[in-house]
Amino acid sequence: MVVAARKGRAMASLLTNSPAAITTTAPPGVLGGWLSRIPLPKWALIAVTVAVAILLLLFLICIIRCCCGKKKPKKKERVSLYGMSGSTTASLVQPEMEDLEQGTEQTGRGKLQYSLEYNFLAQELKVGVKQAAELKAMDSGGTSDPYVVVYLTSDTKKKYETKVYRKTLNPIFNESFTFQVPQVEVPESTLVMQIYDFNRFTKHDIIGEVRLPLASVSLQHVIEQWSDLAVASKVEEEQLGEICFSLRYIPSTGKLTVLILEAKKLKRMDSHGLSDPFVKVNLILNKKKWKKRKTTVKKNTLNPYFNEMFVFEVPFSQIQNADVVISVWDHDKVTKNEPIGKLFLGCRATGNQLRHWSDMLSNPRRPLAQWHNLQPPDVVDKALGLKSQLKLPLPPR
Repeated sequence: MVVAARKGRAMASLLTNSPAAITTTAPPGVLGGWLSRIPLPKWALIAVTVAVAILLLLFLICIIRCCCGKKKPKKKERVSLYGMSGSTTASLVQPEMEDLEQGTEQTGRGKLQYSLEYNFLAQELKVGVKQAAELKAMDSGGTSDPYVVVYLTSDTKKKYETKVYRKTLNPIFNESFTFQVPQVEVPESTLVMQIYDFNRFTKHDIIGEVRLPLASVSLQHVIEQWSDLAVASKVEEEQLGEICFSLRYIPSTGKLTVLILEAKKLKRMDSHGLSDPFVKVNLILNKKKWKKRKTTVKKNTLNPYFNEMFVFEVPFSQIQNADVVISVWDHDKVTKNEPIGKLFLGCRATGNQLRHWSDMLSNPRRPLAQWHNLQPPDVVDKALGLKSQLKLPLPPR
């Protein structure tokens, strides 16, 4: 035991004299020395440190919010076009014209009150233009100078107009107009009433229109009603009528046969709403009139039946240079005959006329009948003045 006590004292003396014991009691580092120089108590230093940390945290939060707030609108403005169909992409970039027209129609243009009365004995349609209300203002002063144009699509040449009423959006017209319309043609006609704004020095502006197909109303009794004005339709092409005829060509004999069968829905040319039609058939060779024929005159009808045949001799070597011009005329005893409509067939023709002509050449000795729409005479005359740029393949003799 005595020996163990001596060893313990020796170990204790060595530990107290070692350099490790000296380093553990060394003075604090640089940070501790710097803090010791500030003449503030420790609790004050801790409070200042916490306050500075809170301010820095708030500053960072404000910066983050500002940055996020600026980016959000950009994200909303971006529209991803990937994965969309072509029509959808087009609708995002450019709206359809129909949508624009529908949007215009939804804006108020006003409404029109009118009446209809059909006399079955006299075959007359009486149209009464009563009044208009809540019309769209077309002038800078917030008013309009309205008047109404009334016509039937079956005879656009005959139009009626009301008086002009100055500076009003609610005009009262109380005017009536009479149209000669055969009963059989009533279902095919449409009544058009267009309201215009009168301008003394510029073109008159159209406010809106009402289109009423007569087939959609019952004319057994007098009709009086209001209708909203719609956007005016594009100017319709005047209907001149249709004609049916057959063609036949025999290459071996050079005989070209034209059979005029019938016509329908011809344009009204006379004051009583009818016409006295007849048909001219002209054969043109090398752009020069060669021979012509004409049918008999059919009195007081818009749907004549002819069934008349004409034969022309056209050598097989000249068939490529031949044109057949078919025109419908209105006969007049007092004045000059007026053309109703016209068309031509040949290698210079287009559309149905060219197809009919090529079918005739592809089927020799076989008559081929077909209906054709009549065209304005000036349009056909202009087309006949063009040079031929097409040669159809000819069948063997």
